[in-house]
Formats: sequence, structure tokens, C-alpha cells
Amino acid sequence: MKQFLYILLFAAVGILGMIEQSKPAPNRFIMIGAMAVFMFGLFQLMKKIPSKNDGENEEEDDAEI
Repeated sequence: MKQFLYILLFAAVGILGMIEQSKPAPNRFIMIGAMAVFMFGLFQLMKKIPSKNDGENEEEDDAEI
């Protein structure tokens, strides 16, 4: 799944976005679509990475109350 997201990100921004951007009058909808796919892909990739301070924040919150 992670490899699919890398391919999706590369296709959305690398190919669609760059080719469309190089045109004299780029289509806004294609650019917005490429940006949306890129942001969705980044969200999916970052969702799987655990936070550094996940356990520490819960312990600090309990001590303050």
C-alpha cells in the first residue's frame, strides 16, 4: 500500500502537475486536482508514522490535573 501511495504521489505531482504547469495557460482544475491528490497521499503516509511524544503527553496531562 505504501508503494502505491509513492507512485500515486509521483504521478499526481510529478507528471500531471509539472506538465500542466509548463503550459502557457494551465488548467486550474487539473492543478487543483493534482494538489488534492498529493495532499491526500501525504496525509495517508504521515498517518502511519507514530508521533515522538505520544506516551509522554498523556503522562504529563494526568500529572497536571
